[in-house]
Amino acid sequence: MAGETGNARSAWLLSGATWRKSSHSGAVGNCVELALVAGDQMAIRNSRNPRGPALIHNRTELTALLAGIKDGQIR
Repeated sequence: MAGETGNARSAWLLSGATWRKSSHSGAVGNCVELALVAGDQMAIRNSRNPRGPALIHNRTELTALLAGIKDGQIR
């Protein structure tokens, strides 16, 4: 499908998704948004570019990603 590469999708292809912004988002606009897209699949996008790319991960992958960020392994 056009707009797809690996686990990335064009966010506009997820038009039915309900996006939620992080409660830790600042006024500067450095915001991450999440949406449940299918089953246990979650989409992640940059709120400053809502029609740009969205990364699709299952809950296990997302949990590992967040744990790595919190532990300082991922920056």
